[in-house]
This record gives sequence, structure tokens and C-alpha cells, in this order.
Amino acid sequence: MSRIGKKPVAIPAGVQASIDGGIIEVKGPKGTLSMPMADDIAYAIEAGEIRVNPANATKRARAFWGMQRTLVSNLVVGVSDGFTKVLEITGVGYRASVQGKTLKLQLGYSHDVNYEIPDGITIKTPDQTTVEISGSDRQKVGQVAAEIRRWRKPEPYKGKGIKYRGEFIFRKEGKKK
Repeated sequence: MSRIGKKPVAIPAGVQASIDGGIIEVKGPKGTLSMPMADDIAYAIEAGEIRVNPANATKRARAFWGMQRTLVSNLVVGVSDGFTKVLEITGVGYRASVQGKTLKLQLGYSHDVNYEIPDGITIKTPDQTTVEISGSDRQKVGQVAAEIRRWRKPEPYKGKGIKYRGEFIFRKEGKKK
């Protein structure tokens, strides 16, 4: 039995959920998100909560049960609160700024890196070394953060690069004489 799958997903005030034609759709103050429903999973909206249960006793249904409940929960949290990832830039001369729909990064290359901000994502730079990525779709927020981080991953000797807030960078000792 899935411990995660057994828990119902509570629908907060101001959020509406509907099931129509194999698609679950959730509307809230931060927008609308939808997801196709898995065939082996039964979804039910009742008494202000969404219940996710396996439709049959197959191994595939049990394997998908907890993941599908988490995906439904991400839809509800996304349209009510949203998701945020924070990146920290470390390095001499490394900085970031937002200009319109473009994130401009200076990362020690001979040129600036210009990253076009996709629709549904908001990027803020409270200071030159911090980038806050927010949006209602958890997968899209994580993907944008990973794409930005890929330009200069943190290196283990000096710790220079772009890292997630709270990420631990394993440091190595340099050469000894």
C-alpha cells in the first residue's frame, strides 16, 4: 500500500478541480493547470478533496499510485501558492540581471549569456548574485532552474558557479607542493 497515495489531496478555498474526458484540471488564483489521467488510476473529487486510488490490482497501478497523487497535489499547490527555486551565483565578476523577458548572465565567458524567460515563469534578481525563479508549474520551474545552472555548474575547488540555495558543494583540496 502506498502511504502517499492513501492521503487525499485537500482543495483549498478559491481553487476548483474538475475531471473531464481523461484530463484533470485545476483552476486557482495563480492560473489553470491540467494533467492527463493515468489509465490504471481512479480519481474522485468529493467533499473538498481529491482522492487517488488504483483502478485495479496490477503491479503497474500500485507503482503509479503514489506518483499520480503527488502530481495532483503539485497541481493544487501550484495554482494556489506556486513554486519557487532560488539560485546563488558565486565567483568574482559573476552576476545576473533581468532585462524585460531576458535574463542576462555574466559568468566569466567572453560574452554574456542571454536566457529567454519562458511563458508562465517569473524571474527576479533581488541582488546581482541571486536569481529567484517562480511559477505555478513545478516541472517547468525546476527545468528553467536546471537550464540556468547548466551554464556554469559549481566546481569543487573554489566553489565558483551557479548553485541551488541550500545545496552542498563537496569541496576538494588543491595540489600540494
